[in-house]
Amino acid sequence: MRRGALTAALAVLALTMVAPFGIVALNAVKSRRDYTANGPFSLPDGLSFEALADFWVRVDYGQKLANSLVISGSVAVLAVLLSVLNAYAIGIGRVRGRMWVLVLFLAANTLPQEALVYPLYYLAKATGLYDTRLAVIIIFTVIQSAFGTYLLSAVLGQFPREILDAAHIDGAGRFRALWSVVVPISRPTLSVLLIFFFIWTWNEFFLPLIFLVSNDNQTVPVVLGLLQGEKMMDATMSSAAALLGIVPAVAFFLIFQRTLTRGVTVGAIK
Repeated sequence: MRRGALTAALAVLALTMVAPFGIVALNAVKSRRDYTANGPFSLPDGLSFEALADFWVRVDYGQKLANSLVISGSVAVLAVLLSVLNAYAIGIGRVRGRMWVLVLFLAANTLPQEALVYPLYYLAKATGLYDTRLAVIIIFTVIQSAFGTYLLSAVLGQFPREILDAAHIDGAGRFRALWSVVVPISRPTLSVLLIFFFIWTWNEFFLPLIFLVSNDNQTVPVVLGLLQGEKMMDATMSSAAALLGIVPAVAFFLIFQRTLTRGVTVGAIK
């Protein structure tokens, strides 16, 4: 009886989470006439991609999608790389004052982005990086790697010393041991970080809004936020915008779902 109630509750919860996405998808493929006549909750009389095509052309969605992919992908890779190097020195190298270093990384990770805007803005202006994708990549690489360093330092702090000693006996130096021993064994954890860093960066709005003012450099969340409330945006185009903004992140998550699941459960299995 309890199992049946739990299953029913999970089904209701899943339906509640999926229903908004389904409604958005339905309205995105409706014609404006169909939406006006039948409302937002009816099934479409036929598939119409007019709203999707209009939104794609209107905001140059291909360029915005490319910007988001370049920024999110670069940040994910660079933040994982920087996190590994930092955590290797702190967790395995046992640098002096490692506890204070970790506290510093944790404090930096808890700072609100609003507190970082002014110094980062003037720094980007002074270095000529303002309104460039490189500025956003550098900023989010540092922000994400602060969390990654804090997490990986705890993981690598428990790394078996016997494996590292065996690598050193075989003639492996510190960097060789890192890339040939530590990284392959920690690959599930690194894969999880890579996926999270990509999705977190993809969904960022505030800092890209401040640092990417040119239309050619804006990301998908920024252009979606700027279009909200415009008089020329009807319900079908708003649904098309929401759908095109969600689909890439969902697709990325589904593609790497098995990697994410394996990385989350590997610690429990061991």
